[in-house]
Amino acid sequence: MSAGPSAVRVAVLYPELLGTYGDGGNAAVLAARARARGMGAEVVEVVGSEGLPQADVYLLGGGEDGPQRHVARLLAQEDRMARAVGAGGAVLAVCAGMQVLGSAFRDVDGSVPGLSLLPCRTVEPLPAERRAVGEVVVEADPSLGLPPLLGFENHGGRTALDDGAVPLGRVLRGTGNGVGEASVDGVVAGRVVGTYLHGPVLALNPALADRLLEWAAGVGPGGLPDGDERLAALDEAAGAARAVRLRMAGLGG
Repeated sequence: MSAGPSAVRVAVLYPELLGTYGDGGNAAVLAARARARGMGAEVVEVVGSEGLPQADVYLLGGGEDGPQRHVARLLAQEDRMARAVGAGGAVLAVCAGMQVLGSAFRDVDGSVPGLSLLPCRTVEPLPAERRAVGEVVVEADPSLGLPPLLGFENHGGRTALDDGAVPLGRVLRGTGNGVGEASVDGVVAGRVVGTYLHGPVLALNPALADRLLEWAAGVGPGGLPDGDERLAALDEAAGAARAVRLRMAGLGG
């Protein structure tokens, strides 16, 4: 599946259905960071009832109940998403996208089967007065080797992880998955990452973007080509934005 270290293909899945909160911007971040490292980058959008193209990274965003249920049906057809993951594609699934990739999620009509590509299930809503809205700061799981992750959340679901599942990280500020006393956000299984962080999350967390690019290029941590002045500018802008968001979350100087 990997296009090798010289190129990366990013597929944005059904943005007309799962395109809230600017999650489509994650594709622009990946492409910009790849090009700044001298890598080729192509972004394709999958719309309507189209099947999935061959790609190195697949992106799913947030959305409402009806579109979410429809996307689950589309991705289950001919095992589209499972085959893409099985072929080595990396995946970033945000909010509703993460819920779809779990074993089940909930909408106004009740529980809906998910794709079981992530070891989680979203079957219980948060109380209406506790809807998760606001800034989030997450201490990434040590296995990922990432700095704190920042973003914002806006969801009413609770996502429970299966026994032994690895969360994206521990919540320092915000709600995250909203289950248990030790609050965590998201879940990671192989090259598939789920999270409730909007933002778009990769604009605020370039280290996570680079980890997806490493998976796409088939290299280990730190194995991407060196960047040019464009990458330095991207990192500087992300650093400034992170500082502002940390202050907003009450964790910055």
